[in-house]
Amino acid sequence: MTRDGWPVPRLGPYPDRPRACPADRPPHLPLRPLWLCRACGGPWPCAEARLLLTIEYAEQPVNLAVYLSGLYHEASHDLFRLNPHDGPTPRDLFDRFVSWAPYRRSGPGGDRRR
Repeated sequence: MTRDGWPVPRLGPYPDRPRACPADRPPHLPLRPLWLCRACGGPWPCAEARLLLTIEYAEQPVNLAVYLSGLYHEASHDLFRLNPHDGPTPRDLFDRFVSWAPYRRSGPGGDRRR
């Protein structure tokens, strides 16, 4: 814990995505340890961050999965330490951080399921 009572961030992935778009607006990055969006104040990843991440990682869905999974792990740690009794469940956080992303691609003749 820091002197002001906040948990010390761990050494997981640095949340530096999505990049600011357009460049003159604040980027939709998380404010740790609360995991709220710095630009709009919503739970991160907010709708804008999800859209920008989907575009930024369009050709690298595995990289997006790794990035979001690492941040899910970090957010789980931070949010549980902040509120161990009433915080979000692991399933809620998984849905918020990982399960929304378009990882799966349909195979030949297959349908696309999410």
